[in-house]
Amino acid sequence: MCAVEEPPAAGAQIATLTPEAQPRTAARFLYWQGWRIKLIAEKLGLPPTTVYGWKDAENWDKFTPLERVNGALEFRMVQLIMKDTKTGGDFKEIDLLGRQLERTARVEKYKETGKEGDLNPAIAARNAGPKKRPKRNQFSEAQIERLVELFHEGNFAYGNRWFEAQKERTRILLKSRQIGATYYFAREALVRAVTEGRNQIFLSASKAQAHQFKNYMIAFAREVDVDLGGDPIVLWNNAELHFLGTNAKTAQGRSGDFYFDEFFWAGGFKELNKVASAMATHKHWRKTYFSTPSAKSHEAYPFWTGEDLNKRRDKTKHLQLDLSHRALADGIRCTDRRFRHIVTVEDAVRMGCNLFDIDELRSEYSDDEFSNLFMCEFIDDSQSMFPLALMQSCMVDSWTEWADDFKPLAQRPFAHAPVWVGYDPAHTGDSAALAVIAPPRVPGGKFRLLHRQQFRGADYEAQAKYIESITKQYNVAYMGIDTTGMGQGVYQLVLKFFPQARAYQYDLAIKSRLVLKAKHVISKGRLQMDADCTDVAAAFMAIKRVLTPSQRHVTYHAGRSDDVGHADLAWAVMHALDNETLAGDVLGSNSSVEIYE
Repeated sequence: MCAVEEPPAAGAQIATLTPEAQPRTAARFLYWQGWRIKLIAEKLGLPPTTVYGWKDAENWDKFTPLERVNGALEFRMVQLIMKDTKTGGDFKEIDLLGRQLERTARVEKYKETGKEGDLNPAIAARNAGPKKRPKRNQFSEAQIERLVELFHEGNFAYGNRWFEAQKERTRILLKSRQIGATYYFAREALVRAVTEGRNQIFLSASKAQAHQFKNYMIAFAREVDVDLGGDPIVLWNNAELHFLGTNAKTAQGRSGDFYFDEFFWAGGFKELNKVASAMATHKHWRKTYFSTPSAKSHEAYPFWTGEDLNKRRDKTKHLQLDLSHRALADGIRCTDRRFRHIVTVEDAVRMGCNLFDIDELRSEYSDDEFSNLFMCEFIDDSQSMFPLALMQSCMVDSWTEWADDFKPLAQRPFAHAPVWVGYDPAHTGDSAALAVIAPPRVPGGKFRLLHRQQFRGADYEAQAKYIESITKQYNVAYMGIDTTGMGQGVYQLVLKFFPQARAYQYDLAIKSRLVLKAKHVISKGRLQMDADCTDVAAAFMAIKRVLTPSQRHVTYHAGRSDDVGHADLAWAVMHALDNETLAGDVLGSNSSVEIYE
């Protein structure tokens, strides 16, 4: 019990009690007002031991705040009622105390039942009427206001620039990898649908990629306590949110603002863009294209350069566009009326994104890979062993084509069917890659890339632990590991839980065999991967045939000075494919550990 340090000032009321008539009651209420026992005894003319005795006998400290208030209210009410002559003020006080006693009684009942109707009769009356079923996917005015606030609070400066460009009929954005463009546009589209009632259509290279849009929007809505559901999602204001793969048939018959994610990696862009553009035929709809660059040989490259429009014009009316980074770094509406913006990783950092260590990225990737993935430069695949057109032939909508036996969100995505695993280590100590491949069901059938993982900055123990987790998710029948550098440490740990793992120690012959095997498989249309695997495609495209320093032999590399190269994801895939020989035979899961010298 907390007591005051000093007695109340002279003339202070003792809760309008009569000490002579009710000393024990007066003492109790004074104690609850914060008086110390000594001061109470002095005020009432009693020995302190008497007051201490009352306190202990009645356990004054154990009374709850509500019990103390109720006691004071009741005592005061009785005093006023028993007065022979009452003033107007007395009657007002009686009325006030009566209402207070009613409120405290409701609090007591609520403590017993937990029903809000007992606490507030208005709630019970409201609930007694006919109930209106809440509309699905509905936002209140307060939730809309908060959603807009959160959207702007979460943007970097380049996101603010994209928001300013919403008024543009067509936005084409060339961007660095991992700067959050999909995240931004999912949130922008939800705000647009909620505040303006506009349909929003998301077109991605695959259903898996489109699903990422949906996940971001659902998570954003949950930030304001709204659970979105349905496919498509239909909001209470009739705005529709559609999530489509790049199947032209599924993209027809809808209209709205549309967003085309990673369009520089989509197959059949010209035909697909005709259908997609038709969704935004009316002048009030908006079109947004955004992607990391692939190669200049892609069908979307003339769309980026404006050559697609020049082909339909007289030569004297051809538009000349400045597509340099210097011209487009701040975003600009070009003379063809298309808004273009280039955002490199350096631009992203300059504009407030603190998610990157650029020096570390430069050390992890080859010059060509870094320029393509982070500096928005197109790949020259003319010298590549795996040009873009060849890699595009591998890219499918996995959620549609593999639906019969592959469930990517399940605990065991491929059930108990066998898989082959390839691992490529960190040659510089900073990066590595893992690939999980489903082998052909029949001889000469198709390989499928089910899962890939890149490691950035993880030590070999963490990488080995991740590989072990893969063996618990999949039925691993074969595993090929490059033991170069950190790979040796990973390999020794892997042997403890997968002793039949095969080790690779690279030389010219091994590298040539891996590349030729992959080339043969891909050229025959035997490798499939989800269209979202643009990083895998870029890794293969980076591999080129070159002469060794002695100029006497041919080897393969991906832009590094060493012979091994740096396209980790591609090499990881090749390690898994190598379980099938060039002749088409399967080495099998029970073959002994093989060290290539």
